[in-house]
Amino acid sequence: MLSSGRRNVAVLGSTGSIGTAALEVLGSLGPPYSVWGLAAHSQFDLLSKQIEAFSPSVAALTTSDASLLDRWGHRTSETCRTRRLRGPDALIEMSEHPDVDIVVAGIVGSAGLASSLAAARAGKTLALANKESLVVAGPLLTQCVRENHAKLLPVDSEHSAIFQALASVKSIDQVSRIVLTASGGSLRDRPLAELDQASVDQVLAHPTWTMGRKITVDSASMMNKALEVIEARWLFDIDPSKISVVIHPSSIIHSMVEFVDGSIIAQLSPPDMRLPIQYALTYPDRVPGPARKLDWNNPVSLDWKPADFERYPALALGFEVAKAGGTSGAVLNAANEAAVELFLNGMIRFTEIASVCRRVVENHHYDPSPSLEELLALDKWARNEVLRWKQLECKQLT
Repeated sequence: MLSSGRRNVAVLGSTGSIGTAALEVLGSLGPPYSVWGLAAHSQFDLLSKQIEAFSPSVAALTTSDASLLDRWGHRTSETCRTRRLRGPDALIEMSEHPDVDIVVAGIVGSAGLASSLAAARAGKTLALANKESLVVAGPLLTQCVRENHAKLLPVDSEHSAIFQALASVKSIDQVSRIVLTASGGSLRDRPLAELDQASVDQVLAHPTWTMGRKITVDSASMMNKALEVIEARWLFDIDPSKISVVIHPSSIIHSMVEFVDGSIIAQLSPPDMRLPIQYALTYPDRVPGPARKLDWNNPVSLDWKPADFERYPALALGFEVAKAGGTSGAVLNAANEAAVELFLNGMIRFTEIASVCRRVVENHHYDPSPSLEELLALDKWARNEVLRWKQLECKQLT
């Protein structure tokens, strides 16, 4: 049974994989949950359908595309009274609004940082799927959550699993090890010698999850797990030396926690993002929902193996960045976003993603205690550095 009280929810990134799953969960939950706000970047048609379905008080389109914004100026129907906002600042306005109780941060990339911080400053419950908020500014965000008595609830399946397992102990000091599981991505069984020639289509063919293009590339390179290591370091205030990663192809175990007495608690379920999303929305309650259930009449494999750093050099880099802290996370995240974009556009090879990220991280001006302004400046610098590296490489070839 749910505890009493209203729950007005703002879904940021409503047209993405997290956002659409969150709306499905909210539709299933019904009252006291209400979709108060929706925000998307450029998927005008899908956002319009979501407005028709949920009639939110506020909706935002953050694109700078003039033609889409012109269409955005017209109501989808005569009966729709949704107030329309535009531009990135709309995300902050929605996150801070006094009528909002829960902010689902489903925006991909560092573009979601400002609204995550705004929700924390306003003392909201922040259902965080935007791992980059912690990767880029982990100490700043967690401090903001503490100072403003906000709630930070993980939506990533791995971090939700850890969060649920940690409910059995009073202190992180009782934890011996956190074990993040990983599918291994689309190239996990491809010979190492062939990774250099992996095509975009091959990389995007994930064997387990259906995700956006950028996240699917990150899964193949294991950069997603590198970022999750950094995220776990700040989210659970644990030393990176106590974090491990294993390859678990069936994606049934979403992560494990080993305690100092040798006990291990794991969270298991079929791969379905609706489950961790719902847990963040209903925490600390558990209620029936639309997520798939495990079929106990079918055999399931729970095998795993250690992650291979030679196959996944991005993962090795992630552990180094988690240990270094400071500005390293912001630089890694920005460099990866730029490098993945180059790969998707056919401008670099798959194996170059990790190598260019390492080069940028190792050559930035490191600061152990950066301000938000410095982090944002380095985010921009790292993206430009990736492009500069590619331009220099092209000149050398010609």
